Amino acid sequence: MKREGRVYTIIFTFIISFVFVFVLAVANELTKDTVARNQELFQIKAILSAMGISYESDEEAFQKYNSMVSTESINGSQLYTAEVNGQNVYATIFTGSGLWGTITGVLAVNEDVSRIVGIDFISQNETPGLGGRIEEDWFKRQFSGLKIIDSQIRVVTGQGSGDYDYENGQVDAITGATRTSESIERIVNETIANLKDILGVNS
Repeated sequence: MKREGRVYTIIFTFIISFVFVFVLAVANELTKDTVARNQELFQIKAILSAMGISYESDEEAFQKYNSMVSTESINGSQLYTAEVNGQNVYATIFTGSGLWGTITGVLAVNEDVSRIVGIDFISQNETPGLGGRIEEDWFKRQFSGLKIIDSQIRVVTGQGSGDYDYENGQVDAITGATRTSESIERIVNETIANLKDILGVNS
């Protein structure tokens, strides 16, 4: 068979493609359990972080989650419950539209949904260095203990370094990421309303 012939080219391309697909399929099969465990661990860490439960290692995160956090499905939403420092804390996973895609995370509140206990993010596709800064500690720390006023919080233009007055119901927006900041305000307020509904809190 002539190497420059069309049939040779087709057969060679088919064999190479088959080998690459086979290798990728084997690699996917060998790593799928590890990938699934890492995704589960990432979600568990976000839940613990939002609820204010600390951990020192991956194994401790699994152990604390399994021993401290209970789950139940209510009205199609997954509710996570834990007792932290003698207080009941409730959390749920949220999803909402950001500037470039879906933002997924965890919001935790106290028993009467009067304060946010914490927030953490599982995935987001916002602009690195701008909207992507929602994952930075200074931004998330603003929510920890934040008072919920009239069933909502506000993300406002400020210094962009964190508003730590936890009584005013406000957090600093991210400088240069107005659309992402607005999205976070909307998503958080929708999640607060959802948690109030789940927990039967009317005020």
